[in-house]
Amino acid sequence: MISVKARSTAAPGAPFVATVIERRDVGPTDVLIDIAFSGICHTDVSRARSEFGTTDYPLVPGHEIAGIVSAVGSEVTRFVVGDRVGVGCMVDSCRECDYCRAGLEPYCRNGHVRTYNSIGRDGKSTQGGYSEKIVVDEAYIVRIPDGLSLQEAAPLLCAGITLYSPLRHWKAGPGSRVAIVGFGGLGHVGVSISKALGAHTTVLDLTMDKQADAIRRGADDYRLTTDPTVFDDFAGAFDLIVSTVPANLDYDKFLGMLALDGILVNLGVPKNPISLDVFSLLYNRRSLAGTLVGGIAETQEMLDFCSEHGIGAEVEVIDADYIDAAFDRVAAGDVRYRFVIDVSTIG
Repeated sequence: MISVKARSTAAPGAPFVATVIERRDVGPTDVLIDIAFSGICHTDVSRARSEFGTTDYPLVPGHEIAGIVSAVGSEVTRFVVGDRVGVGCMVDSCRECDYCRAGLEPYCRNGHVRTYNSIGRDGKSTQGGYSEKIVVDEAYIVRIPDGLSLQEAAPLLCAGITLYSPLRHWKAGPGSRVAIVGFGGLGHVGVSISKALGAHTTVLDLTMDKQADAIRRGADDYRLTTDPTVFDDFAGAFDLIVSTVPANLDYDKFLGMLALDGILVNLGVPKNPISLDVFSLLYNRRSLAGTLVGGIAETQEMLDFCSEHGIGAEVEVIDADYIDAAFDRVAAGDVRYRFVIDVSTIG
């Protein structure tokens, strides 16, 4: 076993403390990664505070991991020591079902293994990137292109692929009109990806204070959802709406903004069940959908695409001692646009 310094929390709302965790020895197909940066995702906050009711403690969060390969197993063929690599939201799946074979590992019929707060094949709880090192099978690791810094790439392992996957799946591109609801950790990356794909891209947000940032990152338009005229102005206007916010939307109003065969994709997880009038779906043959992150191959495709188009996350790099304060700020929406932990400060 490999002893690793980490930061963990022991209960909902408990502060993060320095600890030592054990990583498995490097197996034949494993890669040992020295973690350089670990992004803080809103899901980390929700898991740490047991907002989903399924958290196992003690918990080491973190599924936006960027680092350097420091050792490889005897059968590893894809990576060598010194490679710049990343790990996202999952570290294993059954590899045998039709979904896995199709590169759709997040939808594994037998359940994928999350990077943390999950049970691995060894029967032990997985622990995430708020730690110095991690051991992962090479099949669940992606290469970070030289065109991206490790700190700006780390959030792409969740935020980037979470937006890239639906934008690609529902064919955002030249001639299509896309709206991104919420310009935050997910939305700021999504806007740039949507624009780079060639779509006319509108941001729908609650305040105007991020308008300049949104336009700088590629938005063609920026409108307030609190403006009562916006839903009339954009009635039937969009082919695809991607909602990144965890709050319940007025789904009937947002669905009314979709053109024929338009799709509203919900990425956020509202705390309460959603409600809508079914006629909002019937008219214009609209759809309401959801999605998880993309598979490993698509995640690599996303990183290559972002490197080619100069798309990185905008980050605030923090020391590990600031994690608790960062969690409070994430919960309050007070970050532009992603906190990233400098893992050299973990110890």
